[in-house]
Amino acid sequence: MPAPTPDTIAGLVLAGGRSRRMGRDKTSMTLAGQPMIAHVIRRLGPQVASLAVNAVRGFVTPDGLPLVEDRLEDHQGPLAGIAAGLRHFSSAGIYTHMASVAADGPFMPRDLVARLASACADDATIALAESSGHLHPVYALWPLDVLDDLEAWLEQPDNRRVKAFVARHPHVTVAFEAEDTPAGPRDPFFNVNTPEDFGRAQTYLEQP
Repeated sequence: MPAPTPDTIAGLVLAGGRSRRMGRDKTSMTLAGQPMIAHVIRRLGPQVASLAVNAVRGFVTPDGLPLVEDRLEDHQGPLAGIAAGLRHFSSAGIYTHMASVAADGPFMPRDLVARLASACADDATIALAESSGHLHPVYALWPLDVLDDLEAWLEQPDNRRVKAFVARHPHVTVAFEAEDTPAGPRDPFFNVNTPEDFGRAQTYLEQP
């Protein structure tokens, strides 16, 4: 089977976390004059054929993007959001894959989807990003065909780890290098979890 192509890949921004360490909804915090999630959407949007946001009911999505709610209750983690996104895009009948990214990663690579797709030998492989020896399982390319297995997997309350589910399927990892900035090397998957992280993100964006 052929590897995925850009016109059949949809994108999902995972924004359903509780933001406990930040103490407020971090996706709406302003970085360089824009909500943090807007930076993510600006980077992911050109890489996919369609885009949606996974978040809780009532979340106001930027630019009127579709809101995809978890089918499971009580914040069951990123796998629940990924399953909801796969279900949403499967219903369209025109996509073969979905790229997932985190809403708190404003520096995600602009070539993320292309590199994940090119690493897939066929359309049944899950591709995941890594950097500096660390796996980033929510930054991944998912065949829509894994949906049924994922929903069945999530019926068991102990099955919430992304890596454990991925291990059930053919998968590859793609390594991304740190980016040089005036403020020093920056991991492309640097995510904003705490006020200190937010300050670092501001510093990165304020550099010329």
